[in-house]
Amino acid sequence: MSASNLPDGALLRGLTQRRIGRRDALRISGLSALGATLAACGVQGKAKPGAGASVAPDAVAKYWTGKTKVGHVDFANWPLYMDPKKPELATFTKETGITVTYKEVIQEMGPWFAKVQPQLAAGQSIGYDLMVITNSIQFAQFRDSGFLAPLDHSKLPNFTKNAGAQYTKEAYDPGNVYSVPWASGMTGIAYDETKTKRPITKLADLWDPAFKGKIGMFSDTQELANFGLLKVGANPDKSTSSDWDKAAKELKAQKPLVRKYYDQSYIDALGNGEVWITMAWSGDVFQKNLSDGTNFKFVIPEEGGTIWTDNMTIPITAKAPLDAITLMDFFYRPDIAASIANFIGYVCPVPAAQAEMRAAAAKKKGTDKTSELAAADSKLVFPTDDVYAKLHYYVSFSNVDDQQTFQKTFEPIVLG
Repeated sequence: MSASNLPDGALLRGLTQRRIGRRDALRISGLSALGATLAACGVQGKAKPGAGASVAPDAVAKYWTGKTKVGHVDFANWPLYMDPKKPELATFTKETGITVTYKEVIQEMGPWFAKVQPQLAAGQSIGYDLMVITNSIQFAQFRDSGFLAPLDHSKLPNFTKNAGAQYTKEAYDPGNVYSVPWASGMTGIAYDETKTKRPITKLADLWDPAFKGKIGMFSDTQELANFGLLKVGANPDKSTSSDWDKAAKELKAQKPLVRKYYDQSYIDALGNGEVWITMAWSGDVFQKNLSDGTNFKFVIPEEGGTIWTDNMTIPITAKAPLDAITLMDFFYRPDIAASIANFIGYVCPVPAAQAEMRAAAAKKKGTDKTSELAAADSKLVFPTDDVYAKLHYYVSFSNVDDQQTFQKTFEPIVLG
């Protein structure tokens, strides 16, 4: 898929429009762009995998000492990740006096890294003080290349107080040394129970001959591999090449049952009955039901599902890091987090935002009240602890050779 497939402004969601696009953009940020990205950046062998997982004891003090308020933040984010009217930024400026220039300039992680890597490597500003990046291969490249500022948590009181426990112990950035989450999403199974005639609970249901020709799987190799790995009992984040071979064998055995390996169009295939059961992203299912009045089910299978997270980070060369970290912390105020979550419909990292959303909904009427309550009460926006317990991070790689082996193992399943 290319950037031309991304939705245009007409698909920006109001309270009852299905918001698609952010997860679609994320899907193209994985391994398909890896080779070109590495070649363009010239980063092979330059970063030490895992080297940035911790930070020198004096790094925070060294970076932040002497930093002063500038009065402006340049913020780079993905499309469709904030209400176009930007009410939250208006509130921030009114309360702090700090102005914000907000641009939706990130559409793929690989090309974004390729674009800013030369400036960062040269110690130059990239033109942004705050950027939202995914827990992907490129997150590790940013981190291990020394391109991310270590965060001073004394300047993040709202995050310390209000962040969900799951977001303070993420495998890709333990202790939130370099990042705090913006939003997350889950990969699980969606199904139409009027067609399946039974509840779906396990990954094995995607391998059930009873649904032959009505099963949808993702064409993205990383997402597809995750489900294959979980099916054979392997944790994606801790998997080995031996696990990959077992998972590929399992997915090849499933292939005769699969109607198609889908991109974002899987949600429409579910809607028109082309498939009855499919891999799915949580935000899509929530918005589909909200906008179209459908009652599709979304479940994290017993064997587990996966979680992805987009994270606010400060480039090491930011001109206004103090203003940026102030804005970063502002988004962890429950009322502000609630406003963001209500618009985007993805997993909110601030549990207290749920009560704020319910309180706001209580003041509304009609469809506005119904849609806001739907978001506030949805386990797709506020997962319960038992849901989080079944979620895994993506496959992590220690070197480029492993990344390429992974791709060669799973790509033939989709292309063959």
